[in-house]
Amino acid sequence: MINTLLAKLRSLTGRSLDDRGQALIEYALILCLVTIVILVTLIVLGNQVRNTYCNIAGAVVNA
Repeated sequence: MINTLLAKLRSLTGRSLDDRGQALIEYALILCLVTIVILVTLIVLGNQVRNTYCNIAGAVVNA
């Protein structure tokens, strides 16, 4: 019974159930790569961003 349901599910989706795990791993790797790029960017540009934020905050307070 369960095998029949799984076979029907595979035929409807056009792929096996094991493909979902592969896609999940690929998305996790992309997420890790994006996180590393963001961290490196913040480390490199951190002081400039902080200075800009402080300038904006100071202008708002003084306005």
